[in-house]
Amino acid sequence: MSMADKTAGEIWAEVIDTVERGLGGNTVIWLRQTKAESFANGVLSVSVQNVFTKNVIEEEYLKQIRSALKSITNANTEVNFVVQIESPSEEADQKKKEVSPVSSSDPSSSLNPKYAFDNFVVGPSNRFSYNAALAVAESPDGKAYNPLFIYGGVGLGKTHLMHAIGNYIKDNNPNLKVLYMSSETFMNEMIEAVRRGMGTSEFRNKYRTVDVLLIDDIQFMRGKDGTQEEFFHTFNTLHSSQKQIVLSSDSHPKDIPALEERLRSRFEWGLITFIEPPELETRIAILKKKSEELGIDELADDIAMFIADRVTSNIRELEGCLIRALALADLDDVPLTIDIVKEALKDIMPKESDGYKELITAESIKKVVAKHFNVRLSDIKSDKR
Repeated sequence: MSMADKTAGEIWAEVIDTVERGLGGNTVIWLRQTKAESFANGVLSVSVQNVFTKNVIEEEYLKQIRSALKSITNANTEVNFVVQIESPSEEADQKKKEVSPVSSSDPSSSLNPKYAFDNFVVGPSNRFSYNAALAVAESPDGKAYNPLFIYGGVGLGKTHLMHAIGNYIKDNNPNLKVLYMSSETFMNEMIEAVRRGMGTSEFRNKYRTVDVLLIDDIQFMRGKDGTQEEFFHTFNTLHSSQKQIVLSSDSHPKDIPALEERLRSRFEWGLITFIEPPELETRIAILKKKSEELGIDELADDIAMFIADRVTSNIRELEGCLIRALALADLDDVPLTIDIVKEALKDIMPKESDGYKELITAESIKKVVAKHFNVRLSDIKSDKR
C-alpha cells in the first residue's frame, strides 16, 4: 500500500507500533488512548483525552514519534496533538485550547525550544555551570570563556544548558548563526560527506562558518582519529575568529581516554565547569517544576520528598519516576498519593520482602550502631558519647 492510500489511522497505528517496539509497550501505554483524526499537508492530527496525556507524550516521546513518522512517510511529517472536546457545551472554549502543530526545531541548529534558562532549576550543585552558561549566552562574542566546557554525569542537565544557550542567543541575537550538534552527528555527517564523494568542503563550510558552535557529548570522539583531526581544525578556525564554542562531556578533558593531547589542551583553554548530582532540596524543586510543566496542580510535599529521597543522582530518572506515578494516577482516575507512587515505582525501587528498604541516612546508621553495641540512641547523640 502506498502512502497516498493510507488513512491517518493506519499511519498512526504504524507509528505506535514502531515506538512501542523501541521502548516497550508498557512504557508508552497512553499512546493507545489516542486517536488519529486527519493527515493533510504533511501534518498528522492526533486527539488525546486530556492535557496531562498530551504533555507527557510531547515531553517524553515526541522525538521517537517524529522519527517513526519520518521513516513511515519518507518525509518530514509534523504531528499535531489536540485535546478532545469533552462536551458540546465546552466546544467553543475547547477549540481555543487546541494545540497548534508542535513547532519543530530550527533545522540549521537542531535546538529544542523547550530547554531554556527560565525552566532550569538552579541549586548549589549546578549554579556555577548555570551562571557560566548564562554569561556566554548574554555575550557570545567568543572573548571570554571560550571554549566553555561543561561536564558531569548522565542526566544532570548538561544538554538542557547547551540548548538554553543556543535558544537564548537565537532569541536575542537573531543575526548570529548558531549550530547545535552531538559529536556523534558531527562524525556521521563527516563520514557521509566522504562516502558520497562530495569531499568535505560542504561539511566544513557548515561547521566553520557559524558564530556559535555547541557540541554535546564530546567524549564520543575518543579513539576516532579522523573525527578528532577534523574537529581540531574546526575548533582552530572558529577560535581564531573569536567564535564561541561550547562543549559538554561526561568527564573532565584530562579524564577522556584516547583523546588527542592537542584537543585536550584546547578544551582547557577556556572555562571548565562541573555539574554535580543535585542535593535533596534541588531534587524536590525539580519535581515541583516538572509537575507544573505537565499541567498538574502543586505537587504534595510528602510525595516530592518520597521520590526525591529515593532517586538521588539522575534528573531524567527523577522526572521519569514522577511521570510514571502521575500516569498511573491519571489512567486509574484517582488522586496521586504515596500509595500510588509506591505502586508505580515498585519495580524500580529497592525492595525487601515486606516492602521498601529504609533509606540509608545518618539517622538510620545511628540506629544500627546503637542496636549493635546495645546502647541507647540518645547516648550516641549526647555529649558524653
